[in-house]
Amino acid sequence: MKVPTLRVQWELQLPAYTTATAVADPSQICDLGWRLWQHQNLNPLSKGFDPPHQSDTRTIYIANRFPLNGLYTPQKFIDNRIISSKYTVWNFVPKNLFEQFRRVANFYFLIIFLVQLMIDTPTSPITSGLPLFFVITVTAIKQGYEDWLRHISDNEVNAAPVYVVRSGGLVKTRSRNIRVGDIVRVAKDEVFPADLVLLSSDRLDGSCHITTASLDGETNLKTHVAVPETAVLQTVANLDTLIAVIECQQPEADLYRFMGRMIITQQMEEIVRPLGPESLLLRGARLKNTKEIFGVAVYTGMETKMALNYKSKSQKRSAVEKSMNTFLIIYLIILISEAIISTILKYTWQAEEKWDEPWYNQKTEHQRNSSKVEYVFTDKTGTLTENEMQFRECSINGVKYQEMNGRLVSEGPTPDSLEGNSSYFSSISHLATSSSFRTSPENDTELIKEHDLFFKAVSLCHTVQISSVQTDGIGDGPWQSNFASSQLEYYASSPDEKALVEAAARFGIVFIGNSEETMEVKTLGKLERYKLLHILEFDSDRRRMSVIVQAPSGEKLLFAKGAESSILPQCIGGEIEKTRIHVDEFALKGLRTLCMAYRRFTSKEYEEIDRRLFEARTALQQREEKLADVFQFIEKDLILLGATAVEDKLQDKVRETIEALRMAGIKVWVLTGDKHETAVSVSLSCGHFHRTMNILELINQKSDSECAEKLRQLARRITEDHVIQHGLVVDGTSLSLALREHEKLFMEVCRNCSAVLCCRMAPLQKAKVIRLIKISPEKPITLAVGDGANDVSMIQEAHVGIGIMGKEGRQAARNSDYAIARFKFLSKLLFVHGHFYYIRIATLVQYFFYKNVCFITPQFLYQFYCLFSQQMFGNWTFGTLVFTVMVITVTAKMALETHFWTWINHLVTWGSILFYFIFSLFYGGILWPFLGSQNMYFVFIELLSSGSAWFAIILMVVTCLFLDIVKKVFDRQLHPTNIEKAQLTETNSSIKCLDSMCCFSEGETACASVGRMLERVIGRCSPTHVSRSWSASDPFYTNDRSILTLSTMDSSTC
Repeated sequence: MKVPTLRVQWELQLPAYTTATAVADPSQICDLGWRLWQHQNLNPLSKGFDPPHQSDTRTIYIANRFPLNGLYTPQKFIDNRIISSKYTVWNFVPKNLFEQFRRVANFYFLIIFLVQLMIDTPTSPITSGLPLFFVITVTAIKQGYEDWLRHISDNEVNAAPVYVVRSGGLVKTRSRNIRVGDIVRVAKDEVFPADLVLLSSDRLDGSCHITTASLDGETNLKTHVAVPETAVLQTVANLDTLIAVIECQQPEADLYRFMGRMIITQQMEEIVRPLGPESLLLRGARLKNTKEIFGVAVYTGMETKMALNYKSKSQKRSAVEKSMNTFLIIYLIILISEAIISTILKYTWQAEEKWDEPWYNQKTEHQRNSSKVEYVFTDKTGTLTENEMQFRECSINGVKYQEMNGRLVSEGPTPDSLEGNSSYFSSISHLATSSSFRTSPENDTELIKEHDLFFKAVSLCHTVQISSVQTDGIGDGPWQSNFASSQLEYYASSPDEKALVEAAARFGIVFIGNSEETMEVKTLGKLERYKLLHILEFDSDRRRMSVIVQAPSGEKLLFAKGAESSILPQCIGGEIEKTRIHVDEFALKGLRTLCMAYRRFTSKEYEEIDRRLFEARTALQQREEKLADVFQFIEKDLILLGATAVEDKLQDKVRETIEALRMAGIKVWVLTGDKHETAVSVSLSCGHFHRTMNILELINQKSDSECAEKLRQLARRITEDHVIQHGLVVDGTSLSLALREHEKLFMEVCRNCSAVLCCRMAPLQKAKVIRLIKISPEKPITLAVGDGANDVSMIQEAHVGIGIMGKEGRQAARNSDYAIARFKFLSKLLFVHGHFYYIRIATLVQYFFYKNVCFITPQFLYQFYCLFSQQMFGNWTFGTLVFTVMVITVTAKMALETHFWTWINHLVTWGSILFYFIFSLFYGGILWPFLGSQNMYFVFIELLSSGSAWFAIILMVVTCLFLDIVKKVFDRQLHPTNIEKAQLTETNSSIKCLDSMCCFSEGETACASVGRMLERVIGRCSPTHVSRSWSASDPFYTNDRSILTLSTMDSSTC
């Protein structure tokens, strides 16, 4: 059916043609066309003049055939280079140093180093400068290497070979050389190098199929179509004759929105064609099931929708680092206080004449948040699911069936069955011989017709395409379940459709392809051709789709498919109540359900429908509203055929992982680009939503006021409903409105919900949601997990980014902080490695401040001895003794805080003390010619030769650590952690159950605990004395590390 077009003659932009401008009726021109009509006919200076680049639209001359008159000023567009790197050769050093010194710790040590350089201090600048230089250098090398890898990846993408139509031929060039307006050829399985408007394909109707897995996570095929005037231009020679202009909006990040028009010059006339999202091929998408296409580049490089949805990389600051910054400030205050006190007392000492002594002023020498996560944001497709649909069950005329081993099994006896045996059949032909269905010839025929019609509806009501068709022998005899995959390869925009068509093929109704306006199916080996008259496309308001076909007998049928809430109210016949019950049962199992119905048209009814559809589809104003009215008029008085149940296979242990996160107090949000129904179904099946949960919806909001009112209603419902848990579903459009002016209200609703599901989300919207949570007053720690390029923005925005190495490439893993193989490993990453790492880093930070306090405090106390003359241990022997005690003490303290020993721990711990002694002996035992003075010469050797010095060293080390040792001993005996209990079990193998069972009872006094400790020391505690076993009610302490043992102890072992 050919759609009429609006033809408007104008002054062509080439000198060879001069025609008068015909004034069209503005009431019949669409909004964009009306603006152009005003621009061309009301402004005499506008002929051949493009609006400036900062306007809301851009004008693109296809194949860059610009007008030759002198009034045209071409717009400037960026090139097609993609830049994901952060640095260049010229800005690496200043930019990297700036980012590193933004860290308080680095800046603090830089200040200390500069102070030591500028003034005479008792310590050498090397002590601060060398470690700082090492840290800065290593970090710069690491970040430079990572950015170098990004440069390599960018160069590979930008240097990819592409074919462009130029000067009447096909020219091979690099992707970075594509300009806006170039006609680009893309072959099957290639990635689109820029945002292209489809001109033609190898199909006569100008359609093609693409997959947008790297953009929105959906691996299903989507159909895009070219305008009819360019669809016939399938060769380079024909495209070279095309004279056309595209006017479209400026680039924006919304993947699902595109508005423009194409003005095509044919035979001295201009044909105006509207362009929408169905005409735009996005960069990053891949061409499938189509030999080749030609498209014109409208957005290039960093202005493509894919690039606009990428968030620029920024440095992340962990909670540990932020807390360490606070400690640094406190530590700095302590140092400043000590310096002020020393300075004041120094000048006080100097003012006293009786203390007038010479001064002695000789110069001498990335943390993670993974254990504190409060919010987890996860993608759905490929992260929670395998994105593999499998047909499981169906309901036909009130009888429920289940597929088992390629055969349908009824779950109960049919109404007329005398025996209660289940019925089995693997194809429609088996129905006639099935004992459970054998009642009477009339009933047999009716039953076969019902099942035949049901599976024909499944095979015809879809938008599935076939890659390769081999029909010889298909359907001849019983259908084998493994035959379809070897003969036919189905592609669909929805995985549900693909699973249903494959299921129908297994049961004898085989869809074998379509050609132009004909759909072909084989029913038990018999080829049948149905003429496709109309497709009533799916939309989120109707929540159903339909096809109108003409059967081989000439009868015109409508087959409808959709959610039960949209199909059942339109039905006037069939087993409605039984099917409703079956649908609820399917949903309780977490299956995705669809209902099937049909309607027969008389010739008069179809003529009326065809006329109304034609009028609605050719309307230039309010087309969507008119189509919705016509669809509602057609899809009524339906006869219900049944329902289908499809399972979206979840990844292994997804439900258990989400439940573990919820039990740990972590809120889980699912952010997906999928449709509302699909997302809700998967959330139910994976345990993100519970059946007992009150599901609230914020979808299809059209205005700010409407959105605000809906949010207030949801807030009231949460307050008034006596339900423990609520779940929230919000779509991308409504979310944009909510985040615009109602952030506080939206956050209030979200905080009161146990689970939140955001569907139809653009990649940049995912990052904005995470940003909103991050800047909320609670400042929670966020984690994002995804597997595709569309998840990169949210992975980079979250405090912790997790990339899953799945089917959609490695882009998410490359841009993440951690990479895992499956979603189930998230629990171990958080609860085991995150927990352990946080303990380690917290211990390290505390030890860092402990060491520095130990280094500064002796110097501060010595100032009282030297009357604050800023001397650093004027007696070198005394100073060496103090520092020797300090080194041994802080190293022994580190050994006390070590909970798991390896050879590396032993080497570093005891090697540090050994290195100190060897270096001091070596440094003080030789006269170095390049040193001006050696105050340390022979001091250390003399010190170690004194027995009193050794006694003093041992006494002071033991005194400093005595309280730490006593505390640890008593804590281990009186309040042991679970891992310490397990260690006792291993060391006391002669006692099968923990000897501490008689020593760790609850509710007893400390004296009793001490008494049992003494009993155990002298060996009097034995299993025979045990009157209480260890149970799960034993207290769990915050410093407990038993989670890493991964082996639980229960009371049954005792």
